[in-house]
Amino acid sequence: MSFYRVTWNQQYDFATLHNWGCTFHCPYCSYKLRSGANGRPGFSEPKPAHFLSIAELKDALRSVKPGKVYFMGGEPTTAPEIEEMLAFAKEELQATTRLGHTNGSRLPLLHLDGGNVGFKAWSNELHLKITGKAKALIYDNFKASVEAGLDMSANLVFIPELVGLDEMEGLLNFLAKLNADIPFHIMGYIPVPGQPWRPPSAEEMEKASQLCKGYLNHVSASLLSSEQALNLEARDDRFKVKIIAGL
Repeated sequence: MSFYRVTWNQQYDFATLHNWGCTFHCPYCSYKLRSGANGRPGFSEPKPAHFLSIAELKDALRSVKPGKVYFMGGEPTTAPEIEEMLAFAKEELQATTRLGHTNGSRLPLLHLDGGNVGFKAWSNELHLKITGKAKALIYDNFKASVEAGLDMSANLVFIPELVGLDEMEGLLNFLAKLNADIPFHIMGYIPVPGQPWRPPSAEEMEKASQLCKGYLNHVSASLLSSEQALNLEARDDRFKVKIIAGL
């Protein structure tokens, strides 16, 4: 089992299943902000003491009957029970299903309505360096998901000295050829303990935004401090949730 928590946001009518674990090894993963990983490779979110059974997951969702069911990580598609939970959400709850964030390594999935893919790089060499995986599977899976009619969005962590505007432009060109209406979010790098990179300046973020708007119609951006990233509910009421199962 990989899902360890279920949360519920009554205001926006969505429940979220939270998964532990990931297939990538990104050194700047934001989960390291919580774990104090100090530069250690791999997924660094502390392992939960207890994982929920499929029966516990279903009971939690039945208790609130959400109109939307989201799956988060780590990487939510690593959960062996995700296909059963997607089917349950669609067939019994008749809910919209979405991967709140995913690295795109297992797409598309049956009973999935959409997902938000966090791209890491455009060049294969840099993608391998960051993730430990080749980029082709991720880009091919995203394309297949768009062509299958899923509601897809994308984001990229902007690190000027690592994942710069040239990498971003390669990704933008790829997305625009699929559909210029794909929503795209620029995430300004949040410094992770033990890593050498700096966050982008406000001016660099504006330059990145203007580049994106030359390719895509729906562009947003964020540049948060570590403290803001660890307290998202103070900025956005979508993060004000109640735990209905797990820790």
